[in-house]
Amino acid sequence: MDQRRPAAETAGSAEDRFDDDDYPAYSMGAAAEMLGVTPTFLRALGEARLIEPRRSGGGHRRYSRYQLRLAARARELVDQGTPVEAACRIIILEDQLAEALRVNAEYERQRAAGD
Repeated sequence: MDQRRPAAETAGSAEDRFDDDDYPAYSMGAAAEMLGVTPTFLRALGEARLIEPRRSGGGHRRYSRYQLRLAARARELVDQGTPVEAACRIIILEDQLAEALRVNAEYERQRAAGD
């Protein structure tokens, strides 16, 4: 799902990269610990195509802050009893709706500026 977001730039300082929501800064273990989930849960989100972590040079999964927010939302839904696959679909639809609303608002701003 998040493959539509632009890839994080590798140029710039480490501080710049850690401020970038798309920079894959977190290992699977760190991400799982931060979210209070298991690595298996994160793998399930990948299998459901909600998040697709980048791989380090050694092949280890690396997660961005954006991906961690999606995973946290998935955990919230799963904790409420929603199956993982359904939770992922809900989040994908929420993300698509938010993007459509953003595009609509931009269109309206441009239209109003042209009047």
